[in-house]
Amino acid sequence: MSGLLWFLAILWLLAVLVMARLWQQLRIRQRVNSRLHDAETGGELLEADAQHHDAFEQRGRISLWLYRAGFRSSRAVTTFVALTTVGMFAGGVLIWLILLSPIVDQMEFMLRSIPGNIGEVFLPFVWGSPWFGGVFLAAIPALYVRTVRQKRVRLIEQDIPITLDLLSTLAEAGLAFDAALDRILDARQAGRPLTDDMRLFQLDLLAGRARIDALRRLRERVDVPWFSIFISAVMHAEQAGSGLASTLRVQAEDLRTRRRERALAQVMAVPVKLLLPLVVCYLPGIMIAVLGPVAFQIVQMLDQLLRQSLGQ
Repeated sequence: MSGLLWFLAILWLLAVLVMARLWQQLRIRQRVNSRLHDAETGGELLEADAQHHDAFEQRGRISLWLYRAGFRSSRAVTTFVALTTVGMFAGGVLIWLILLSPIVDQMEFMLRSIPGNIGEVFLPFVWGSPWFGGVFLAAIPALYVRTVRQKRVRLIEQDIPITLDLLSTLAEAGLAFDAALDRILDARQAGRPLTDDMRLFQLDLLAGRARIDALRRLRERVDVPWFSIFISAVMHAEQAGSGLASTLRVQAEDLRTRRRERALAQVMAVPVKLLLPLVVCYLPGIMIAVLGPVAFQIVQMLDQLLRQSLGQ
């Protein structure tokens, strides 16, 4: 048993060392990329904003994932790797303590003592419970970032329809795309994810980037399917020279159709989602309420028969 514990401790230590090495490489890559970017731009326009929305080609997968989730600080990757490392240490300590304690052996003995070998079905869960706890502690930072990313996507999907409707209305009224976007951003409240990314798109245009390149960067920053379809249509209209108002109107109608279909699909999926709670929570209560008195009467009759037979 002690040899297994030492092997697990060494394996966990190697995983921590790999995470530390990955963190060091990410830090070196960030420093090199920042210096290259400063050398190319010469420290000119929008230096403060360029630190927050640098070129996506220079970002790693972790940095891009955190950026799209809204963690756009220069220390986001360092903080994430540090918290993940702390979680791995905590998970390793938890696994070590559980394996040293008699909890697993006691649970295994209790399950094996159930008549009919029914408890042996749950033995793999008991054996894997320490590892489940350790992995969960190590994955808490990633789960938190995933939750924040999902919330950000929901907020963007809520803002896309009204933004498209306003853009199409202002474009049909004769305003250019930039002027209409500026009007909308002035009217929207700050702190909304889509509004912030649209403002970064305006900053890219002010910095001298081509409109197609700025739109492509906007699509990569947001990375929401509905918004990507809209940006692709705007890019195609920009390249083909077609009317932007008609394109925006078609995209707004298509988006409303997609939302309606998605809402109908969610409504159709409600009975299927209710099946598991009904089976797990509702049916056992009904079975207890219906069969409980019958089972109690049967036990009483068997007890009386057993007493009579023993008395005779």
